[in-house]
Amino acid sequence: MRKLTYYVATTLDGFIADPAGADPSGPGGILTPTPDYVEQIIAHYPETLPVMARQALGITAPGTRFDTVVEGRRSYQLGLDMGVTNAYPHLRHYVFSRTLGPSPDPSVDIVATDPVAKIRELKAQDGLGIWLVGGGELAGALHSEIDELILKVNPVTVGAGIPLFGDKTPFSPHHHTLTDSTALPSGVLFLTYTRTPTP
Repeated sequence: MRKLTYYVATTLDGFIADPAGADPSGPGGILTPTPDYVEQIIAHYPETLPVMARQALGITAPGTRFDTVVEGRRSYQLGLDMGVTNAYPHLRHYVFSRTLGPSPDPSVDIVATDPVAKIRELKAQDGLGIWLVGGGELAGALHSEIDELILKVNPVTVGAGIPLFGDKTPFSPHHHTLTDSTALPSGVLFLTYTRTPTP
């Protein structure tokens, strides 16, 4: 069974973007990547870099952790606004949206059906892991399906914004076990949590 991993950058106070949903790692974003942060991703998660960054950095390694990426409509829109219809052509790419209509890219599948059912279908297939990019709304809808959290915790607080699991996720506690941690000189923490099975 494949795992669904929510691999995402966050502030210390649990926000993944500003209140407007702007690209958190873009110019003026709340989560500006530092050199050691980029090096950590290149070394351990190269498949999670978008195609523009992979080309600029000369990265061709396919990666060994994920072969599928899923994201919500608003996350996908960040790429569309830059003229990029598929930021991850090296991965199987699914966008969950009931409003987008036909896919802007033949290699991107638009899913307008129940996210939980689709994720369960993908988990049952052969392959590497499934990477949940975000955003918070989709993460909230898939809260019960997330097997692993990899949080890139940045040393900044913002007070308000888009939470890790959106603002509509029902109260449903899930316990997790810390299975890996890396502290970078810049103060960014890479924390890996595996969901604890329910007795």
